[in-house]
Amino acid sequence: MALVEARNLTKVFEMTESAFGPRSAGQVLAVDNVSLDIASGETLGLVGESGSGKSTLGRLLLRLVEPSSGRVVFEGRDVTRASRSQMRAFRRDMQIIFQDPFGSLDPRCRVEDVIAEPIAIHENISRDARRRRVAELLRAVGLDESARQRYPHEFSGGQRQRIGIARALALRPKFIVADEPVSALDVSVGAQIVNLLRELQRDFGLTYFFISHSMPIVRYLASRIAVMYRGKIVEVGDTGKITSQPSHRYTASLLAATPEIAAR
Repeated sequence: MALVEARNLTKVFEMTESAFGPRSAGQVLAVDNVSLDIASGETLGLVGESGSGKSTLGRLLLRLVEPSSGRVVFEGRDVTRASRSQMRAFRRDMQIIFQDPFGSLDPRCRVEDVIAEPIAIHENISRDARRRRVAELLRAVGLDESARQRYPHEFSGGQRQRIGIARALALRPKFIVADEPVSALDVSVGAQIVNLLRELQRDFGLTYFFISHSMPIVRYLASRIAVMYRGKIVEVGDTGKITSQPSHRYTASLLAATPEIAAR
C-alpha cells in the first residue's frame, strides 16, 4: 500500500474582480484531475515550469489547500474528509519545507522558538525537553547549538533553509513536501541542501515529494519523476526511464533544455 495516494485531485481558484475591471474575474484550473501514489521511503520528484500547478498540488496533498474535488489518502486514511481534530494528528506525520527561507521564518522569534513551536503545540513535554529536541535538530541539519538564541536575519540563506528543515523535522514526520527548497539559493549552497535532504531521508526514514523546475536536481534526488504541465501529470515513471526515454513531448522539451541529461 502506498504511503500517500492522490485520486482525481482538482483545484479551481475563483478569481474576483479587481482594480483592472471585470475581465480579471473568472476561474483558474490549477490542478486538473491528478492521481498519483507515493511509496513509503521513496522520493517522488515533481518537475514542471512555473505556473504549472506544482506547488498547489503539494499543498493539496497536505490539505493546506482544500481540493475542489478528489481525495488524498495517507496510510489508508482519507485526509480530505478528516475533521479538525483528525487533521491535528495528520499534521504530525505530514510536513512541508517552503521555497523561501527568507519569508517562511518569523523574524521576531529566536531560532529556538521557531523550531520548538510545533513541538509545543503537539507534544506535552517540558521546556527542557523541547530545548534538547531543538539542539538535536540543529545538529542534524548541520548547525551549531548556539544558533538557538539567534534570530533568522542573522543567518545566510542556506542556514535559514536548514532552520526551516529542522522545523519540518520537529514532530518526526513520515512524509515531507519539499516545495522548491533550493530555488532561492545559489548553486553551491543548493547542492549542500540537496545532499542534506538525502542524508536526513536515510537517517529519519523520510518520504519526500520533491517539487522543482530543475530536471538535474530532480534526477539526482528522486527515484521516480512525475512531470506536470498545465495542471496535469503528463508522465510519471522511474527516473532513469523518464530521463532517457521520455514518452511525452513536454518531458522531451525539458530534457532538451538541459543538454547534460538530454535523452539519448
